[in-house]
Amino acid sequence: MTDERDPPEIPLEPFPVHRPESPFPPLYESLPPPADPPSDWIETADAHDLPTRENRLAALGRFAFPPAPPLDDEGVAARDRRWTSRTIGVSAVFLLVFNAVSPLNWSRQQAPSWLQGTVQQMSEVWVAQLAVFGVDMPRQGAREAWMAARDARFIGQEPAPESTAAGDS
Repeated sequence: MTDERDPPEIPLEPFPVHRPESPFPPLYESLPPPADPPSDWIETADAHDLPTRENRLAALGRFAFPPAPPLDDEGVAARDRRWTSRTIGVSAVFLLVFNAVSPLNWSRQQAPSWLQGTVQQMSEVWVAQLAVFGVDMPRQGAREAWMAARDARFIGQEPAPESTAAGDS
């Protein structure tokens, strides 16, 4: 009994050796040749020679509503102002809904005055109304994740100092 393995049946060489003999016959020899599918293709036909029929509704629409002439510089500027105004409006509404606590925090940092008190009272009502719908939950979740990351410490490190900033409520 020896610790050596039996020699392999195929001699090991630096490159694989092609063995032409196979116990399995090739599949293509046992299958019948594929037949051409029936076709109505005409060799002399050209797709550009075929008659095309325009949609009647599209033709009527082009007749009833002809395309407008291209815009001049003043028209392009007006279109750009409309796009900019809509973008700013949508952004402002988005921020008023999803970041409603910012005006409240701003008003708390200002010196007491009639404007500060009015903004603070309106912001408190607005934040309370939006909290009913749960709109403030993504902002609160992001803030809690940031606070947890800020307060995280390595093993053996001193705990984070208590923060008394106005925005840490």
